Amino acid sequence: MNPLLIEQLLDDPRVRDARRTLLDTLRDHQQTLTAPKRPDPDRRIAYDQLITRFGHDRGGALYYPYLGSGAGRGALVELADGSVKYDMIGGIGVHGFGHGHPALTEAALDAALCDVVMQGNLQQDVASAELAHELIAAAGDRLNHVFLTTSGAMANENALKLIFQARHPADRLLAFEHCFMGRTLAMAAVTDKPAYRDGLPPTIDVDYVPFFDQQDPIASTSRAVATLNEHLQRRPQRYAAMCFEVVQGEGGYHVGDRDFFLALIDILKQHNVAVMIDEVQTFGRLHALFGFQHFGLDQHVDVVTIGKLSQVCATLFTDEFRPRPGLISQTFTGATASIHAGRAILRLLESGDYFGDAGRIAAVHHRFVDRFNQIAADHPNWIRGPHGLGGMIAFQVFDGTPDITKQVLHALYDAGVIAFLAGAQPTRVRFLPSIGVISDDDIDHVCRILRDVLTQTATTIS
Repeated sequence: MNPLLIEQLLDDPRVRDARRTLLDTLRDHQQTLTAPKRPDPDRRIAYDQLITRFGHDRGGALYYPYLGSGAGRGALVELADGSVKYDMIGGIGVHGFGHGHPALTEAALDAALCDVVMQGNLQQDVASAELAHELIAAAGDRLNHVFLTTSGAMANENALKLIFQARHPADRLLAFEHCFMGRTLAMAAVTDKPAYRDGLPPTIDVDYVPFFDQQDPIASTSRAVATLNEHLQRRPQRYAAMCFEVVQGEGGYHVGDRDFFLALIDILKQHNVAVMIDEVQTFGRLHALFGFQHFGLDQHVDVVTIGKLSQVCATLFTDEFRPRPGLISQTFTGATASIHAGRAILRLLESGDYFGDAGRIAAVHHRFVDRFNQIAADHPNWIRGPHGLGGMIAFQVFDGTPDITKQVLHALYDAGVIAFLAGAQPTRVRFLPSIGVISDDDIDHVCRILRDVLTQTATTIS
């Protein structure tokens, strides 16, 4: 069998040498990024003007005055104003292997040599087929189909379309209180935050079930079971699915529990209500590749969505939810570079020592928790928690009001650490660190900066 043209191209000695030269050159330049750095005063005026113009062009100001230069190294990122910061939010969970990772750069270089920028439902390259098969294999023996897409919200949209078609005429959904599923017209209806659907017409009817409370597991499970039964009895045969987050992200990093989930799933199965798990944020961040695997729900899931860290988003589903022709399609299923990068990330995660209670993800979490606890031991009112699991970490600062939390977040940003907020009443600071590359020294440095910022904030609010 003769090699294909693309195989000859990627194996051409000139391409191999050029690839090696580019990666070596990138590594040499990255060595200068070693710690946070203040902005370059000579760039300040032009940068501020660019930030203002961009905010106007997009119809609203940026949350942070952040525009990356395109360069970074691990947990550190360079901004276009010349500053360097620790990235503890990673595009809200996207950059699990940090900035400038050589394996992802190499994947992008190979993708750049391919003939098209975007893949689509009608015309896809071999890499799409390989990624789909690799995801199915990683998910276990129940989820035997997958459809690729470009965003977590679209993965969830596709999931609900599969479910509603299979469960027709059921037309309602169940979801957890404080859930987040996206901001499209349909997803905004499911997300339990009225501000996200302000001015939008109603689309999907959703009823909510209280989430698990780690401080009161028995009572919170009983409340959830009772609420679920009440909904099902009030509207029999109306519910197509219940949407699960095994760890609530935007809701404040509330962690679920296997027995809690099984108590609900047992009832749902009795009523022919599908179990959908939204793993757009949890995929690759817990103690197993999929969050449902971490909680031992492998034999109970019907539809699962992933995204963010995977670069390409996807909807995985069982035979029961195979769509009839015409239900789902995508002009774009993903950028060629994203698909190549997604395959590289799967290889990194599956070949590395990331998962399990003694894996690197757990170690990252434990080190952050230990450093937060040291701050709390010295200053009990400064920091509370922490909350979350694996590569999802949150904590409350001071009284947990939105204003104080935002003040701390912006002070952290100015000091060289990028984080974000989550939850309400209280509002928490959340970290989504680059679990694939962050070092213990990085964690310690970030926590020293956090202590300094809390010290300064305590002075201003006292």
